[in-house]
Amino acid sequence: MGYNRENFNRIREEYEKKYMNARNAANNRLFEIHAKIPETMKIDRVLSETGAKIMSVICSGDSDAEAKIEKLRAENKALADARAELLVLHGYSADYTDVKYECEKCGDSGYVDTEMCECMKKKLIFAGYESSGMSRLLADQNFDNFSLDYYKNDAQTYNNMCHVYDVMKSFAENFSSQNGENLALFGGTGLGKTHLSSAVAGRVIERGYDVVYTTAVSLVSDYENRRFGTGMNADSGDVEKYSNCELLIIDDLGTEVVNQFTVSCIYNIINTRLNKRLSTILSTNLTQSEFRQKYWDRITSRVFGEYLPLLFTGLDIRKQKLMK
Repeated sequence: MGYNRENFNRIREEYEKKYMNARNAANNRLFEIHAKIPETMKIDRVLSETGAKIMSVICSGDSDAEAKIEKLRAENKALADARAELLVLHGYSADYTDVKYECEKCGDSGYVDTEMCECMKKKLIFAGYESSGMSRLLADQNFDNFSLDYYKNDAQTYNNMCHVYDVMKSFAENFSSQNGENLALFGGTGLGKTHLSSAVAGRVIERGYDVVYTTAVSLVSDYENRRFGTGMNADSGDVEKYSNCELLIIDDLGTEVVNQFTVSCIYNIINTRLNKRLSTILSTNLTQSEFRQKYWDRITSRVFGEYLPLLFTGLDIRKQKLMK
């Protein structure tokens, strides 16, 4: 598993800056206190020597080394208590000069021992939401709020959609990089394709994988800008992400203008990702027969040969909600 490299590097830099800012701020407070309360500087000088004194006792081999170390620790505590009293006496908190980290658990390093801290994981997840292109959808659409009640008007439809739900949830929970599993979602509008695609994306991002969501129209537009654009438009489509992300979701396939260029783009993406064993989810309002008629045999043979087709059935959920 690997988080989006760009997000990871950016957030690591943020943690390095946070760590240094916290240390620098503590040093500035220490300089302030030393200037306003000179006694604290003397205490700090003695406290800084405690570690060296303890090490000297340990290395000396004295038979009463343990007693000497305990005495040094007691003296150290007394000095620390006296220092804290001085700070409070002058109107400061006892811990005023301590380093104040945003996350005390990891000390703003992003790691606890060798394990990534939960605070950094959360930042990477939120960054993944943003870079996936699904931040708005992911805020509202997940497996928990996908209701199968909308399909209960017909037993066959309900059983089918329970199967679809289980397959897509299993896909998300068991997703791994380069496992080569692909899904093709077929069905009319308002049947839950985008909702379940969002749910998969959210769970896969939470588990630390790089997800990119796009509509077919946006994808083709990015390739057109790359090939035909000039000036600012020439760089507007970062098309490499479509070939390299660990999970690509292409929504509304079939709504783009179909011509030799657009079909070539779609074929190249599908073929490249199959060769790299990178997973893709395709979603379309076309029926399987309409899909075969619209695209090259080279595309349809790969989709129907390498993708698990899932048929969304039932009544338009949006209409059902309006009728309530």
